[in-house]
Amino acid sequence: MAETLKKGTRVTGAERDKLATELKKRYDSGESIRALAAATGRSYGFIHRILTEAGVNLRGRGGATRGRKS
Repeated sequence: MAETLKKGTRVTGAERDKLATELKKRYDSGESIRALAAATGRSYGFIHRILTEAGVNLRGRGGATRGRKS
């Protein structure tokens, strides 16, 4: 997949749908948006937009969260 995506090229139509399906499957299996962006050579924003268009429920940011004050 990474070979077919040149940085900055437009991805439209059936090719965009195919890419969205593949990225959705990889994201749902646990890969992060940043990992997908690095693997495809595209930006974080591009991957985020494709996943959102595909109707993916995006995960929270994770990491350390603040506990309740006692």
